[in-house]
Amino acid sequence: MTTLTIQDVKNKIRNVENFPKEGIIFRDITTALKEPETLRIMIDYLCDQFKDIKIDYVAGIESRGFIFGMPMAYKMNAGFVPIRKPHKLPAETYSQEYALEYGTDKIEIHKDALPEGANVLIVDDLLATGGTAEAACKLVKKTGANLVGIAFLIELEALQGREKLNDCGKVVSMLKY
Repeated sequence: MTTLTIQDVKNKIRNVENFPKEGIIFRDITTALKEPETLRIMIDYLCDQFKDIKIDYVAGIESRGFIFGMPMAYKMNAGFVPIRKPHKLPAETYSQEYALEYGTDKIEIHKDALPEGANVLIVDDLLATGGTAEAACKLVKKTGANLVGIAFLIELEALQGREKLNDCGKVVSMLKY
C-alpha cells in the first residue's frame, strides 16, 4: 500500500468548468471518493487535525458533510448528528437562516440532538462563502453544546469564507484552491 500525499488527493479531484453556471469551476469530489485509499487519507487527515480534542459528536451538514461525518464519527468514537435542509427532520428543530447570492436559505438541527456542554465538531465537504458553515456553527451553539471546530475537505480561499468562522473554534481544510 502506498501513502498518498495531500497533493495526490488534490490531483484526484475532478475540475468541471462552467458548472453549475458559466465561469464556475466545480470541484467534483466523486472521483476521489470512489478510491478506497484516497477516501481513507481524507478521513484520516480530517480526524488527525482534532486528535488532541475530545469529540463527543460530529455534526455533518447536508448532504456531503454526511459523507465525511459518519466515518469520522466512527473513527473518533463519537455520535453523528445531521444538520439538514428545512422540513427534513421529524422532531422539533432549531433553524438558522443564511444569505445566498440572491435570497436566503435555512438549515436545521433537532433541538434535542446535542447535550449541553458536549464537544461538537462540524464537518462539510466545501468552504466557499462561509454562509452555510456559519449558520451551522450558530445552530450548534443554540443547543448549548460546545463547538470545538469545523472541518472541510476543500476551501475556496478567494471567496474568504473562513472570515465568517471566527467564532467556530478550530477551522481546518485539507485542500485549498
